[in-house]
Amino acid sequence: MQKLIYCLLFVAFCQLHLSAQSKLMRVPEVLALPVAPADAVISYGPDSLQFGELRLPSARNQPFPVVVIIHGGCWLSAYDLHLMDAMATSLTEAGYATWNLEYRRVGDREGAWPNTFLDVAKGVNYLREIADEYQLDLDHVVVTGHSAGGHLALWLGAQDQLPAGSELKTGDPLPLSGVVSLAGIVDPAGYLVREGQSCGTSVDELIGGLPENMPERYRQASPLQMAPLGVRQVLVSGMEDPIVPLTHLQPYFEQARAKGDRVKIVKVKNAGHFEVIAPGSVAWPKIEKAIRKLSRKTAN
Repeated sequence: MQKLIYCLLFVAFCQLHLSAQSKLMRVPEVLALPVAPADAVISYGPDSLQFGELRLPSARNQPFPVVVIIHGGCWLSAYDLHLMDAMATSLTEAGYATWNLEYRRVGDREGAWPNTFLDVAKGVNYLREIADEYQLDLDHVVVTGHSAGGHLALWLGAQDQLPAGSELKTGDPLPLSGVVSLAGIVDPAGYLVREGQSCGTSVDELIGGLPENMPERYRQASPLQMAPLGVRQVLVSGMEDPIVPLTHLQPYFEQARAKGDRVKIVKVKNAGHFEVIAPGSVAWPKIEKAIRKLSRKTAN
């Protein structure tokens, strides 16, 4: 009888777990959220994919603090910046200028190494060119990114750690107030999956080979290996996230903190991979709070 009770309890637990998983947000639900059009679409380079969408608050408290937004999607060309439109809209309504970046990815002409990295770096630095025209406060710039974009956001904070002569160096990176990584990949080598359907199958395409063949490239692309980054960080993790689980983030968090980085993990119950980019979700108040604290400026 006791065995039967344990079996029934186990089945009930599994059913509850599967039910919770089925309620998690997916890409179509994020894309269906309300969005406002960009105020300007601005090129930061000659390629058609080197552009950003700028949204500006209606408030008059200029200059505006800035949130740079980097979309994810396994670093693949199949996904684009519109995945982050709702997030950009909500943050702009909260008083931030948002700079939602597009960049060349795996599958794009001249995408992947090194241009994926160079594009996001150039896109952030281009804020210097448009700051006066659009009244942007470059003393208060937070970068946030989701999944593969979270990896790139953390990497942007690590640019000062790149060795001399690196293909990824752009020179004089714009100083950041902080980085908010939303389910971000922190260790490309550890995330690599050589077979299957996981997002990790794109890692070697991004880097241009496997870790055993290109260890230096992986070192320069890895927040884990480049820590400490020297910039404040918040790592947001949905506790039901099957794509970038907390177990992937934990070693980075521990190592970065041990090396002196100011880094915090925010764990969100009943959230998966996409709640962290969805205004109105259970995760959203925590994300707004993280951005507000790192910005060091209240946005009205």
